[in-house]
Amino acid sequence: MSDLAGFWVVAAAFTTVTAYATVPTPLYPLYQAADDFPVPVVTFIFAAFAVGVVVSLFLIGHISDWAGRRRMAVIAVLVSALAAVVFTVWNSVPGLIAARFVDGVSVGMLSAAATAHLAELRLKARPAETPVVAASVAGAANLGGLALGPLLGGLFAEFAPDPLELPHLVFLVLFVAAALALRAVPETVDTSAPHTAYRPQRLALPAGSGAAFAAASTGAAASFALFALFTSLAPTFLHDTFQVSDHLVDGATVFAVFGAATVAQVLLVRVAQRAQLLIAILCFAAGLLSIAAGALIPALALFIAGGIVAGAGAGIMFRSALAAASALAAPDRRGETLALLFLIAYGGLVAPVLLVGLALPFVGETAVLLVFSAVVLAATLGAGIAMRRHSLQAAAQDDPAG
Repeated sequence: MSDLAGFWVVAAAFTTVTAYATVPTPLYPLYQAADDFPVPVVTFIFAAFAVGVVVSLFLIGHISDWAGRRRMAVIAVLVSALAAVVFTVWNSVPGLIAARFVDGVSVGMLSAAATAHLAELRLKARPAETPVVAASVAGAANLGGLALGPLLGGLFAEFAPDPLELPHLVFLVLFVAAALALRAVPETVDTSAPHTAYRPQRLALPAGSGAAFAAASTGAAASFALFALFTSLAPTFLHDTFQVSDHLVDGATVFAVFGAATVAQVLLVRVAQRAQLLIAILCFAAGLLSIAAGALIPALALFIAGGIVAGAGAGIMFRSALAAASALAAPDRRGETLALLFLIAYGGLVAPVLLVGLALPFVGETAVLLVFSAVVLAATLGAGIAMRRHSLQAAAQDDPAG
Protein backbone atom coordinates (compact mmCIF):
# COMPACT_ATOMS: atom_id res chain seq x y z
CA MET A 1 0.00 0.00 0.00
CA SER A 2 1.30 3.48 -0.83
CA ASP A 3 1.88 6.11 1.85
CA LEU A 4 -0.96 8.24 0.51
CA ALA A 5 -3.42 5.33 0.47
CA GLY A 6 -2.28 4.37 3.96
CA PHE A 7 -2.87 7.95 5.07
CA TRP A 8 -6.55 7.70 4.12
CA VAL A 9 -6.94 4.21 5.62
CA VAL A 10 -5.63 5.50 8.96
CA ALA A 11 -7.95 8.53 8.72
CA ALA A 12 -10.95 6.25 8.03
CA ALA A 13 -10.09 3.92 10.93
CA PHE A 14 -9.60 6.91 13.25
CA THR A 15 -12.99 8.29 12.21
CA THR A 16 -14.69 4.94 12.81
CA VAL A 17 -13.28 4.61 16.32
CA THR A 18 -14.15 8.17 17.32
CA ALA A 19 -17.64 7.84 15.81
CA TYR A 20 -18.32 4.82 17.97
CA ALA A 21 -17.31 6.83 21.03
CA THR A 22 -20.39 9.04 20.66
CA VAL A 23 -22.91 6.55 19.23
CA PRO A 24 -24.33 5.89 22.76
CA THR A 25 -25.17 9.59 23.37
CA PRO A 26 -28.78 9.50 22.03
CA LEU A 27 -29.19 5.96 23.38
CA TYR A 28 -28.79 6.98 27.04
CA PRO A 29 -32.52 7.74 27.53
CA LEU A 30 -33.29 4.23 26.24
CA TYR A 31 -30.76 2.72 28.64
CA GLN A 32 -32.31 4.82 31.42
CA ALA A 33 -35.78 3.53 30.62
CA ALA A 34 -34.56 -0.06 30.39
CA ASP A 35 -32.60 -0.05 33.66
CA ASP A 36 -34.38 2.78 35.53
CA PHE A 37 -31.37 4.84 36.67
CA PRO A 38 -31.33 8.62 37.40
CA VAL A 39 -29.74 11.34 35.25
CA PRO A 40 -26.52 11.71 37.32
CA VAL A 41 -25.68 8.08 36.49
CA VAL A 42 -25.45 9.12 32.82
CA THR A 43 -22.64 11.49 33.69
CA PHE A 44 -20.74 8.72 35.48
CA ILE A 45 -21.19 6.36 32.52
CA PHE A 46 -19.84 9.08 30.24
CA ALA A 47 -17.03 9.84 32.69
CA ALA A 48 -15.97 6.18 32.55
CA PHE A 49 -15.17 6.72 28.88
CA ALA A 50 -13.10 9.81 29.62
CA VAL A 51 -11.29 8.03 32.45
CA GLY A 52 -10.48 5.19 30.06
CA VAL A 53 -9.03 7.68 27.59
CA VAL A 54 -6.90 9.38 30.24
CA VAL A 55 -5.63 6.10 31.71
CA SER A 56 -4.80 4.81 28.23
CA LEU A 57 -2.97 7.98 27.23
CA PHE A 58 -0.96 7.91 30.44
CA LEU A 59 -0.01 4.23 30.20
CA ILE A 60 -0.05 3.47 26.46
CA GLY A 61 -0.56 6.53 24.28
CA HIS A 62 3.11 7.39 23.83
CA ILE A 63 4.60 3.97 23.10
CA SER A 64 3.80 4.13 19.38
CA ASP A 65 7.02 6.21 19.17
CA TRP A 66 8.95 2.92 19.41
CA ALA A 67 6.38 0.08 19.24
CA GLY A 68 5.07 1.32 15.89
CA ARG A 69 2.15 3.44 14.75
CA ARG A 70 0.50 0.65 12.74
CA ARG A 71 0.72 -1.93 15.52
CA MET A 72 -0.86 0.38 18.07
CA ALA A 73 -3.59 1.40 15.61
CA VAL A 74 -4.54 -2.24 14.97
CA ILE A 75 -4.62 -3.02 18.69
CA ALA A 76 -6.71 0.09 19.41
CA VAL A 77 -9.31 -0.85 16.78
CA LEU A 78 -9.57 -4.38 18.23
CA VAL A 79 -10.07 -2.90 21.71
CA SER A 80 -13.00 -0.92 20.28
CA ALA A 81 -14.34 -4.22 18.96
CA LEU A 82 -14.12 -5.61 22.50
CA ALA A 83 -16.12 -2.62 23.77
CA ALA A 84 -18.81 -3.40 21.17
CA VAL A 85 -19.00 -6.97 22.46
CA VAL A 86 -19.37 -5.77 26.07
CA PHE A 87 -22.11 -3.33 25.05
CA THR A 88 -23.99 -6.13 23.31
CA VAL A 89 -23.88 -8.77 26.02
CA TRP A 90 -23.98 -6.62 29.18
CA ASN A 91 -26.18 -3.50 28.97
CA SER A 92 -26.99 -2.90 32.64
CA VAL A 93 -25.29 0.04 34.40
CA PRO A 94 -22.13 -1.91 35.41
CA GLY A 95 -21.83 -3.21 31.85
CA LEU A 96 -22.30 0.26 30.38
CA ILE A 97 -19.57 1.63 32.63
CA ALA A 98 -17.23 -1.23 31.71
CA ALA A 99 -17.95 -0.88 27.98
CA ARG A 100 -17.45 2.88 28.03
CA PHE A 101 -14.18 2.49 29.92
CA VAL A 102 -12.89 -0.06 27.40
CA ASP A 103 -13.95 2.17 24.53
CA GLY A 104 -12.11 5.07 26.16
CA VAL A 105 -8.97 2.95 26.36
CA SER A 106 -9.23 2.38 22.62
CA VAL A 107 -9.61 6.07 21.81
CA GLY A 108 -6.69 6.94 24.07
CA MET A 109 -4.47 4.37 22.38
CA LEU A 110 -5.37 5.59 18.92
CA SER A 111 -5.51 9.38 19.32
CA ALA A 112 -1.80 10.14 19.57
CA ALA A 113 -0.65 7.19 17.44
CA ALA A 114 -3.02 7.96 14.56
CA THR A 115 -2.34 11.70 14.66
CA ALA A 116 1.41 11.11 14.49
CA HIS A 117 0.97 8.37 11.85
CA LEU A 118 -1.07 10.69 9.66
CA ALA A 119 1.55 13.44 9.91
CA GLU A 120 4.37 11.05 9.01
CA LEU A 121 2.56 9.31 6.15
CA ARG A 122 1.58 12.67 4.65
CA LEU A 123 5.15 13.94 4.96
CA LYS A 124 6.47 10.89 3.09
CA ALA A 125 3.80 11.13 0.39
CA ARG A 126 3.84 14.93 0.00
CA PRO A 127 7.12 16.24 1.46
CA ALA A 128 6.60 19.78 0.16
CA GLU A 129 3.13 20.15 1.64
CA THR A 130 2.41 22.20 4.76
CA PRO A 131 1.94 20.12 7.96
CA VAL A 132 -1.35 21.96 8.52
CA VAL A 133 -3.04 19.65 6.01
CA ALA A 134 -2.20 16.51 7.98
CA ALA A 135 -3.20 18.23 11.24
CA SER A 136 -6.50 19.25 9.65
CA VAL A 137 -7.27 15.71 8.50
CA ALA A 138 -6.38 14.37 11.96
CA GLY A 139 -8.61 16.95 13.61
CA ALA A 140 -11.41 16.24 11.13
CA ALA A 141 -11.11 12.48 11.70
CA ASN A 142 -11.31 13.02 15.43
CA LEU A 143 -14.09 15.58 15.56
CA GLY A 144 -15.82 14.37 12.39
CA GLY A 145 -16.14 10.92 13.89
CA LEU A 146 -17.41 12.36 17.15
CA ALA A 147 -19.96 14.32 15.10
CA LEU A 148 -21.11 11.33 13.06
CA GLY A 149 -21.59 9.03 16.05
CA PRO A 150 -24.59 10.75 17.69
CA LEU A 151 -26.38 11.08 14.35
CA LEU A 152 -25.94 7.37 13.69
CA GLY A 153 -26.99 6.57 17.24
CA GLY A 154 -30.10 8.73 16.82
CA LEU A 155 -31.00 6.94 13.60
CA PHE A 156 -30.61 3.56 15.31
CA ALA A 157 -32.64 4.76 18.32
CA GLU A 158 -35.50 6.09 16.22
CA PHE A 159 -35.73 3.56 13.40
CA ALA A 160 -33.76 0.36 14.14
CA PRO A 161 -35.55 -2.73 15.47
CA ASP A 162 -33.08 -3.28 18.31
CA PRO A 163 -31.28 0.03 19.00
CA LEU A 164 -29.45 -1.19 22.13
CA GLU A 165 -27.71 -4.02 20.26
CA LEU A 166 -27.75 -3.43 16.50
CA PRO A 167 -25.41 -0.38 16.41
CA HIS A 168 -22.79 -2.24 18.42
CA LEU A 169 -22.96 -5.26 16.12
CA VAL A 170 -22.62 -3.04 13.03
CA PHE A 171 -19.56 -1.31 14.45
CA LEU A 172 -18.08 -4.64 15.51
CA VAL A 173 -18.03 -5.65 11.84
CA LEU A 174 -16.52 -2.27 10.86
CA PHE A 175 -13.76 -2.63 13.45
CA VAL A 176 -12.75 -6.06 12.22
CA ALA A 177 -12.58 -4.72 8.64
CA ALA A 178 -10.58 -1.68 9.76
CA ALA A 179 -8.06 -3.83 11.65
CA LEU A 180 -7.48 -5.95 8.54
CA ALA A 181 -7.02 -2.84 6.35
CA LEU A 182 -4.60 -1.23 8.81
CA ARG A 183 -2.27 -4.23 8.61
CA ALA A 184 -1.42 -3.17 5.04
CA VAL A 185 -0.57 0.44 5.94
CA PRO A 186 3.16 1.38 5.80
CA GLU A 187 4.92 1.70 9.15
CA THR A 188 6.64 5.05 9.76
CA VAL A 189 8.60 4.12 12.89
CA ASP A 190 11.76 2.02 12.99
CA THR A 191 10.56 -0.58 15.49
CA SER A 192 13.94 -2.35 15.47
CA ALA A 193 15.82 0.70 16.76
CA PRO A 194 16.98 0.69 20.40
CA HIS A 195 14.65 2.46 22.81
CA THR A 196 14.39 3.17 26.50
CA ALA A 197 12.58 0.77 28.80
CA TYR A 198 8.83 1.15 29.07
CA ARG A 199 7.54 3.76 31.45
CA PRO A 200 4.16 5.48 31.81
CA GLN A 201 3.64 8.75 30.00
CA ARG A 202 5.98 11.35 31.44
CA LEU A 203 4.12 14.53 32.28
CA ALA A 204 6.78 16.79 30.81
CA LEU A 205 6.38 19.79 28.53
CA PRO A 206 8.43 20.20 25.33
CA ALA A 207 11.84 21.61 26.22
CA GLY A 208 11.87 25.40 26.31
CA SER A 209 8.22 25.68 25.28
CA GLY A 210 6.32 25.16 28.51
CA ALA A 211 4.22 28.31 28.34
CA ALA A 212 3.26 27.80 24.70
CA PHE A 213 2.34 24.17 25.29
CA ALA A 214 0.35 25.05 28.42
CA ALA A 215 -1.71 27.54 26.41
CA ALA A 216 -2.34 25.01 23.65
CA SER A 217 -3.33 22.25 26.06
CA THR A 218 -5.66 24.58 27.98
CA GLY A 219 -7.35 25.49 24.70
CA ALA A 220 -7.73 21.81 23.84
CA ALA A 221 -9.19 21.05 27.29
CA ALA A 222 -11.67 23.91 27.02
CA SER A 223 -12.78 22.63 23.61
CA PHE A 224 -13.30 19.13 24.93
CA ALA A 225 -15.19 20.46 27.96
CA LEU A 226 -17.73 21.99 25.58
CA PHE A 227 -17.99 18.71 23.71
CA ALA A 228 -18.47 16.90 27.04
CA LEU A 229 -21.53 18.99 27.79
CA PHE A 230 -23.24 17.91 24.59
CA THR A 231 -22.12 14.29 24.52
CA SER A 232 -23.16 13.61 28.10
CA LEU A 233 -26.12 15.83 28.96
CA ALA A 234 -27.57 17.20 25.70
CA PRO A 235 -30.39 14.59 25.57
CA THR A 236 -31.26 15.35 29.21
CA PHE A 237 -31.48 19.11 28.59
CA LEU A 238 -33.49 18.55 25.43
CA HIS A 239 -35.96 16.25 27.18
CA ASP A 240 -36.29 18.09 30.51
CA THR A 241 -35.89 21.75 29.57
CA PHE A 242 -37.24 21.80 26.02
CA GLN A 243 -39.62 18.81 26.19
CA VAL A 244 -38.08 17.11 23.13
CA SER A 245 -38.85 13.39 22.89
CA ASP A 246 -37.39 12.51 19.48
CA HIS A 247 -34.11 10.57 19.81
CA LEU A 248 -33.07 11.62 16.32
CA VAL A 249 -33.20 15.25 17.47
CA ASP A 250 -30.88 14.30 20.34
CA GLY A 251 -28.37 12.85 17.94
CA ALA A 252 -28.78 15.62 15.36
CA THR A 253 -28.10 18.30 17.98
CA VAL A 254 -24.81 16.74 19.02
CA PHE A 255 -23.99 16.08 15.36
CA ALA A 256 -24.53 19.76 14.60
CA VAL A 257 -22.10 20.84 17.34
CA PHE A 258 -19.33 18.46 16.28
CA GLY A 259 -20.16 18.99 12.61
CA ALA A 260 -19.68 22.73 13.02
CA ALA A 261 -16.31 22.03 14.62
CA THR A 262 -15.26 19.87 11.68
CA VAL A 263 -16.52 22.25 8.98
CA ALA A 264 -14.83 25.23 10.65
CA GLN A 265 -11.52 23.36 10.64
CA VAL A 266 -11.81 22.64 6.92
CA LEU A 267 -12.99 26.12 5.88
CA LEU A 268 -10.25 27.95 7.78
CA VAL A 269 -7.35 25.65 6.94
CA ARG A 270 -5.61 28.33 4.84
CA VAL A 271 -6.33 31.22 7.22
CA ALA A 272 -3.45 32.59 9.31
CA GLN A 273 -3.15 31.01 12.75
CA ARG A 274 -3.65 34.24 14.71
CA ALA A 275 -6.79 35.06 12.70
CA GLN A 276 -8.13 31.55 13.37
CA LEU A 277 -7.60 31.96 17.09
CA LEU A 278 -9.42 35.30 17.10
CA ILE A 279 -12.37 33.69 15.30
CA ALA A 280 -12.30 30.81 17.81
CA ILE A 281 -12.44 33.20 20.78
CA LEU A 282 -15.34 35.17 19.29
CA CYS A 283 -17.26 31.99 18.42
CA PHE A 284 -16.78 30.58 21.91
CA ALA A 285 -17.98 33.80 23.54
CA ALA A 286 -21.05 34.21 21.32
CA GLY A 287 -21.90 30.52 21.43
CA LEU A 288 -21.65 30.07 25.18
CA LEU A 289 -23.72 33.20 25.81
CA SER A 290 -26.39 31.86 23.42
CA ILE A 291 -26.39 28.44 25.12
CA ALA A 292 -26.89 30.08 28.52
CA ALA A 293 -29.59 32.41 27.23
CA GLY A 294 -31.38 29.56 25.45
CA ALA A 295 -31.47 27.54 28.67
CA LEU A 296 -32.73 30.51 30.72
CA ILE A 297 -35.55 31.68 28.42
CA PRO A 298 -35.93 28.71 27.46
CA ALA A 299 -35.50 28.82 23.66
CA LEU A 300 -34.50 25.64 21.86
CA ALA A 301 -33.37 27.37 18.65
CA LEU A 302 -31.09 29.73 20.60
CA PHE A 303 -29.64 26.83 22.60
CA ILE A 304 -28.85 24.79 19.47
CA ALA A 305 -27.54 27.81 17.56
CA GLY A 306 -25.23 28.59 20.47
CA GLY A 307 -23.98 25.02 20.47
CA ILE A 308 -23.22 25.21 16.75
CA VAL A 309 -21.35 28.52 17.03
CA ALA A 310 -19.42 27.41 20.12
CA GLY A 311 -18.73 24.08 18.41
CA ALA A 312 -17.14 25.91 15.49
CA GLY A 313 -14.93 27.81 17.92
CA ALA A 314 -13.99 24.59 19.72
CA GLY A 315 -13.03 22.94 16.44
CA ILE A 316 -10.77 25.81 15.45
CA MET A 317 -9.24 25.98 18.92
CA PHE A 318 -8.60 22.24 19.05
CA ARG A 319 -6.99 22.15 15.59
CA SER A 320 -4.82 25.14 16.52
CA ALA A 321 -3.75 23.35 19.68
CA LEU A 322 -2.85 20.21 17.69
CA ALA A 323 -0.80 22.20 15.20
CA ALA A 324 0.97 24.12 17.96
CA ALA A 325 1.84 20.97 19.92
CA SER A 326 3.12 19.21 16.79
CA ALA A 327 5.34 22.20 15.97
CA LEU A 328 6.74 22.31 19.51
CA ALA A 329 7.49 18.57 19.70
CA ALA A 330 10.85 17.02 18.88
CA PRO A 331 10.43 14.65 15.90
CA ASP A 332 11.43 11.55 17.88
CA ARG A 333 9.01 12.40 20.70
CA ARG A 334 6.02 13.62 18.72
CA GLY A 335 3.83 10.74 19.86
CA GLU A 336 4.69 11.43 23.49
CA THR A 337 3.98 15.15 23.19
CA LEU A 338 0.69 14.55 21.40
CA ALA A 339 -0.24 11.94 24.02
CA LEU A 340 0.27 14.59 26.69
CA LEU A 341 -1.87 17.06 24.76
CA PHE A 342 -4.68 14.51 24.42
CA LEU A 343 -4.26 13.55 28.08
CA ILE A 344 -4.93 17.14 29.13
CA ALA A 345 -7.67 17.58 26.53
CA TYR A 346 -9.56 14.51 27.73
CA GLY A 347 -9.06 15.74 31.26
CA GLY A 348 -11.37 18.51 30.08
CA LEU A 349 -13.96 15.77 29.55
CA VAL A 350 -13.51 14.04 32.91
CA ALA A 351 -13.52 16.85 35.46
CA PRO A 352 -16.53 18.88 34.24
CA VAL A 353 -18.71 15.81 33.69
CA LEU A 354 -17.95 14.38 37.13
CA LEU A 355 -18.60 17.75 38.78
CA VAL A 356 -21.85 18.14 36.86
CA GLY A 357 -22.93 14.66 37.91
CA LEU A 358 -22.20 15.42 41.55
CA ALA A 359 -23.99 18.79 41.39
CA LEU A 360 -27.19 17.74 39.61
CA PRO A 361 -28.88 16.10 42.64
CA PHE A 362 -28.52 19.40 44.56
CA VAL A 363 -28.58 22.15 41.90
CA GLY A 364 -30.91 22.70 38.96
CA GLU A 365 -29.78 21.83 35.46
CA THR A 366 -29.92 25.44 34.27
CA ALA A 367 -27.76 26.71 37.14
CA VAL A 368 -25.20 23.99 36.46
CA LEU A 369 -25.17 24.93 32.78
CA LEU A 370 -24.61 28.63 33.56
CA VAL A 371 -21.65 27.93 35.86
CA PHE A 372 -20.21 25.48 33.35
CA SER A 373 -20.48 28.03 30.52
CA ALA A 374 -18.79 30.75 32.56
CA VAL A 375 -15.83 28.53 33.50
CA VAL A 376 -15.31 27.29 29.94
CA LEU A 377 -15.52 30.84 28.58
CA ALA A 378 -12.88 32.07 31.03
CA ALA A 379 -10.54 29.19 30.13
CA THR A 380 -11.05 29.78 26.42
CA LEU A 381 -10.34 33.48 26.60
CA GLY A 382 -7.15 32.93 28.56
CA ALA A 383 -5.88 30.14 26.32
CA GLY A 384 -6.81 31.87 23.07
CA ILE A 385 -5.12 35.13 23.97
CA ALA A 386 -1.97 33.30 25.12
CA MET A 387 -1.87 31.16 21.95
CA ARG A 388 -2.16 34.27 19.78
CA ARG A 389 0.73 35.87 21.65
CA HIS A 390 2.94 32.80 21.26
CA SER A 391 1.99 32.54 17.59
CA LEU A 392 3.12 36.11 17.02
CA GLN A 393 6.38 35.47 18.85
CA ALA A 394 7.06 32.35 16.77
CA ALA A 395 6.40 34.26 13.55
CA ALA A 396 8.80 37.00 14.65
CA GLN A 397 11.54 34.43 15.38
CA ASP A 398 11.06 32.77 11.99
CA ASP A 399 11.26 36.12 10.19
CA PRO A 400 13.42 38.54 12.22
CA ALA A 401 13.56 41.01 9.36
CA GLY A 402 9.77 41.16 9.16
